[in-house]
Amino acid sequence: MDPEQYEIRVRGRVGKSVLSRFDGFDAEVEPAETVLRGEISDQAELHGVIDRIQGLGLELVEIRRVADK
Repeated sequence: MDPEQYEIRVRGRVGKSVLSRFDGFDAEVEPAETVLRGEISDQAELHGVIDRIQGLGLELVEIRRVADK
């Protein structure tokens, strides 16, 4: 299965030290949210990212699969 592009939004501005825990993802810090973009290869990896978000105490706003650019 080929990896698919995902966009993950979390509430608030996430600092660089926390963003470093999301290796392979690009991050864009917006006024009210931080957007992570990257490839996720399967459901197990997706659940791992969700677990990491929860473990870091971040509030998940949205996860969506996006078309490759």
